[in-house]
Amino acid sequence: MGGFDGLTRVAELAETSAHYSRPMGPRKIILDCDPGHDDAIALLLAHGNPNIELVAVTTVAGNAPVDKTTRNALAVAQIAGITGVPFAAGASRPLVRPARFAETIHGESGMDGPQLPEPDPRYALDPRHAVQLIIDTVMSHEPGEITLVPTGALTNVALAARLEPRIVPRVHEVVLMGGGVHEGNWSATSEFNMIIDPEAAHIVFHEAWPVTMVGLDVTHQALATDAVRAAIALLDTTPARFVNELLAFFGESYLREQGFTAPPVHDPVAVAYVADPAVLEVRKAPIDIELSGVATLGMTVTDLRPSAAQDVSTQVSLGINRELFWGLVIDALQRIGDPV
Repeated sequence: MGGFDGLTRVAELAETSAHYSRPMGPRKIILDCDPGHDDAIALLLAHGNPNIELVAVTTVAGNAPVDKTTRNALAVAQIAGITGVPFAAGASRPLVRPARFAETIHGESGMDGPQLPEPDPRYALDPRHAVQLIIDTVMSHEPGEITLVPTGALTNVALAARLEPRIVPRVHEVVLMGGGVHEGNWSATSEFNMIIDPEAAHIVFHEAWPVTMVGLDVTHQALATDAVRAAIALLDTTPARFVNELLAFFGESYLREQGFTAPPVHDPVAVAYVADPAVLEVRKAPIDIELSGVATLGMTVTDLRPSAAQDVSTQVSLGINRELFWGLVIDALQRIGDPV
């Protein structure tokens, strides 16, 4: 197949990720998501990467209504054989504003394209609300054990912090996909996850936990090119074929709506950073959320001036190692294989 930034075989792509070994063991994460094509890939990466232990999955309204994002999350679990991990449905609307969805990118179901399997009773929802599951999971682990990885609107995470403030100092960090220093996608200045619930984003960014913003500045470089899709196709497993079906629909949407010749897969970049921080170049910077601007609602206002305070708990990603990122994704798909 054609070259992919100097990597031309699945084995080489997987080897790119093999150098990194976290001595303290896998990072335990809660993935809070709104599947969503790229959320689905993020979930597969979290399940398949050996440096991550997926301890809970929570869903939120965003790319589609919460009943659809929840159905999609359970379908991904079924396709990948994700068992023993609680899944819970969360907020059906933003804190203050009316719900807004992304049908133009993700389709009516939130994950149009692939034929999803019929629901299997073995993959059922936890009876708790997602917010309660987040709280229970953080409080039942040692301080610093749990990392929150939100890849949708920040409604569930904000509600959890307000309902049980004791989780804030216990969370190791929040690594979120959203925002952007120099780019917007749902407006000239704002990214979708931020603009649909800016009040929730404001809460999350202003809590005392560490926050890493994985925004459009790097995710718009994580492009699923033809060479990447060819490498995934070589795996020839059910999850790999599912990913390429996702990317086929996603690619058409992004070409039509935003002019990308290859679709950017935003959400897996946040998961990849947790698995291997070498994926991203990050720097500390104050970050605030615009709540009232007519043209700038939801903007992640990031102060990169040399004089800006550095004793902050927020940092921003500014560069990405694309080879390492795709190596992690392909390695995870290879490890998942065809679940029994």
